Amino acid sequence: MSSITPAPKPALSTFDAVMIIVGIVIGGGIFALPPAIAGLTGSLDWMLIAWGTGALLTLIGALCYAEMASAFPHAGGDYHFLTRAFGRDVSFFFGWARVTVILTGSIAMLGFVCGDYLTRVLDLGPYSSAIYAVAIILVLTAVNIAGLKESSRTQNLLTSIEVIGLLLVVLAGLMVTAPAPAVAAAAPAASSGVPAMFGLALVFVLFTFGGWNEAAYISAEVKGGQRAILKVLVISILVLAAIYFVFVLALVKGLGFDGLKASKAVGADIMRAAFGPVGEKLIAAMVAIAALTSINATMIVGARNNYALGQDWPLLSFMSKWHGGRDAPVVALLVQSGIALLLVAVAAIEKGGVKTMVEFTAPVFWGFLTLVGVAFFVLRFKYAHVARPFKVPLYPLLPLAFIGTCGYLFMSSVRYAQSQNAVQISFWVMGVGVIAWIAARLKKG
Repeated sequence: MSSITPAPKPALSTFDAVMIIVGIVIGGGIFALPPAIAGLTGSLDWMLIAWGTGALLTLIGALCYAEMASAFPHAGGDYHFLTRAFGRDVSFFFGWARVTVILTGSIAMLGFVCGDYLTRVLDLGPYSSAIYAVAIILVLTAVNIAGLKESSRTQNLLTSIEVIGLLLVVLAGLMVTAPAPAVAAAAPAASSGVPAMFGLALVFVLFTFGGWNEAAYISAEVKGGQRAILKVLVISILVLAAIYFVFVLALVKGLGFDGLKASKAVGADIMRAAFGPVGEKLIAAMVAIAALTSINATMIVGARNNYALGQDWPLLSFMSKWHGGRDAPVVALLVQSGIALLLVAVAAIEKGGVKTMVEFTAPVFWGFLTLVGVAFFVLRFKYAHVARPFKVPLYPLLPLAFIGTCGYLFMSSVRYAQSQNAVQISFWVMGVGVIAWIAARLKKG
């Protein structure tokens, strides 16, 4: 019989942790956004500058998280940082948004992505994608309930296949020579100054790096001491940056810069050019595997958020049980799966429902991440006596750069949500959260 312990213990190697983070980050974004980034920057030089700037800003954020996670390792991740800095009332709403939509919605959406591609192989009827999504969520939830060893091994395999798939696209790009432009292009106007849409391009680049901060949720489970999470974060960001740069350069080599801007599906275009119809089938399989990889990794970190929330609030204490024999919060995993399945049902009935909920809770996410940046300074002063195995260099410049980046993305996501007349969804999610918070406070009292 599995024992129940009050807290997680170190059970992940550095390799395991890196594979989880790389698996979360690499998703559909790297296949979908390079054409948009190329179009917004207008030249190869500025496009590469955008990718480099995005990688640098991501690394800065990772260093800030490394200091907080090494000083305060906890399964609650940035939820725990907010609790330490501002109290449970503030962090409750961040945890609530993650439980109800941000992570569970991502799991549901990725289930549909995978289901869409599997439907091309075997169509199960009008709700084929939803059926596949349900099956995927149930299977991967079972893997995670079996234990951290099983889920991490699954993650290692899926992430390895995913990276091999990206390298296959790189190989295709090296095999193909882009057609020469019919007319010599004039010198790009962007060379005389920063492109007008460079900021939006940077938003897209940072989106492809999104998810690295989830490393904080496994900070208490990485072997090697408190500084181990620093190694995990830095290695993850460097690996991702290297993969992305090689991937984008291969696209330029195979399609040309103008071809990259015009492409609607860069992976399919370059794989078709290199390998013919077989290449198109390979890219479909790669996207499906990328979705599976992200789902499994999101389940690992998401359940730990639920566990931390359950520890702090008696109303949600049913999620606070940690099974030591499995190194997993089983009830928290079941809750996460149940909400994700509910969102799949909603999306199956109302097309795009999950996508809409996730997309327009972005203001909530970036707003709280900006608050995490502020929490960095609060924790420095409030817990000055706590040993910090790692301290951010160039303090306070790098933490301020992190806050500025998150604040910019927060404002951009708010403007985008307003342009779609759907920012009210964010208020709806948090409004229900207010009701839950009142109930939790009454229960606590």
